[in-house]
Order: sequence, then structure tokens, then C-alpha cells
Amino acid sequence: MARARPDAPGTPDTTRAHNARVWNYWQGGTDHYEVDRQVGDHVAGMIPVIRDIASADRRFLVRAVRRLTEEHGIRQFLDIGTGLPALENTHEIARRVAPSSRIVYVDKDPLVLAHARTRLTSTEEGAAVYIDADAHDPDTILRIAGETLGFGEPVALMLLGILNFVLDDAEARAIARRLLEPLAPGSFLVLTHPTTEPDLGGDLQLEAMEFWNTHAEPPVTARGSAEIARYFDGLTLLEPGLVPCSLWRPDPGDEPTVVPQLGAVARKP
Repeated sequence: MARARPDAPGTPDTTRAHNARVWNYWQGGTDHYEVDRQVGDHVAGMIPVIRDIASADRRFLVRAVRRLTEEHGIRQFLDIGTGLPALENTHEIARRVAPSSRIVYVDKDPLVLAHARTRLTSTEEGAAVYIDADAHDPDTILRIAGETLGFGEPVALMLLGILNFVLDDAEARAIARRLLEPLAPGSFLVLTHPTTEPDLGGDLQLEAMEFWNTHAEPPVTARGSAEIARYFDGLTLLEPGLVPCSLWRPDPGDEPTVVPQLGAVARKP
């Protein structure tokens, strides 16, 4: 059964919108409160493509996990900023290919924790556990994740829509580097991040993010494509490189909407 740290926080704050719940609302889920819907609707009025972004980010995760398990033999995943469980979670996708896959989820929202306790389960062959921890504290994440994952073998580090909540550019890069540091060669970084690039509609996000930072938590930022590309310094990008996440190896028959959310998968040499 999935486990959490004993010092996990308690009751969710329902007086202020929270990213995990608003994101769930945009994805068509049911795990949110009135304040989340109010803020979510207001942001969607400012940037209507936000629901497409939420959907594209989740579908990117599905494709990336499937490709890594099928094509690169990855059997370990460290998924930071998990969010609320969705229809297809990392452990479910990986286990379709490799039932022995081991997944560690990391988040700090109490509602996410409550769902993790009931839905993110281990099996006799594999493991799916939850860490209640903050992305700003990579050392704690690595220490506890190391109880389940073997860092001597490749790991897929999943940072989907999480470093945008680290407002300082240097700190965000340092967190990514620290999390990658102990991982074995052949590990992968899987990352998405909102971008300010105007040709992708990223300029529309700036006013919406200003509203978000006043009315919801945690505060968020977007970055230019050059800044996002720096997270992959020293790594080998898989084709097609850093692109709108909806355009990263779309499934046959898909007609994806271009979104101002960049995504890429890169291998550690």
C-alpha cells in the first residue's frame, strides 16, 4: 500500500484556490472546491487555452512514460509535483509494460495525500509510494525516495509543471541539477514548463499568472524557451527536442492544439 511520511499535513485549506485542485478542475476531474472553480473559471476567461494546456500536459506524461518503458527499458520513476490522481497515472502506465516498475510520487498538498493513501498502491511485483515533501527540498526527496528506488539503475525524473512554482531561475536550475546528480547514467529528465514565447501564445499567460499569484497558491511563473532549455544542459534530448508538449510525439490520428507549455525528454549520459 502507498505510504506517506508521518508528519504529513492535515485538512486542506478550502478558503484559497490551490494549483493541484484547480488543475484537476481544468482536466475535468471532481476533486476541487468552490474557490478552485471560481479562480479556475476566471483564469480560463483570461486565457481560454488553459484547459488545453492541462489536457496536453497530462497526455504528454502518458506518452513519455509509455515511450520510456517500451523503448528505453525504464523501470523506475520519480514523479515530483504529482498532483491529484488522474485516469492514467505514472504507475498505471508503466505497469502495463512492466509490472515490476517502481514509482515514487512527491507532493505536499493534503488533498493529494488523502487520495494517494487510497489509490496509489504497490503490488507484489512493483511499488508505488508517496512522499509528502516540497520540491524546494531536493535532499529530503532523494533521501526518502532512495528507500524505494535504486539510484544505481536508471530513473526517469518527472518534473511536469513543477519548476514554474520555483520563482527564482537559479534556484529552479539548482533543484533540477541536484535531483539529477545521484541518478545513474541512462536516466531521463521528463519536463514541462509554461513559456512566455509570444508565437505560442505565451504572452497571454502573464496577466493570468498575475491574477493567479494574487488569488491562489503556490505562486507561479513562466519562462522563455532559452531559459527552459537550460534545464537540459549536459543531457541528450530525444527527438523532437523542446517543443510545445502537445507536439511531442503525438499519437497517430491526433490533431494536437499548440499550447504555450514546452516539454521535452532527455537522457543523462
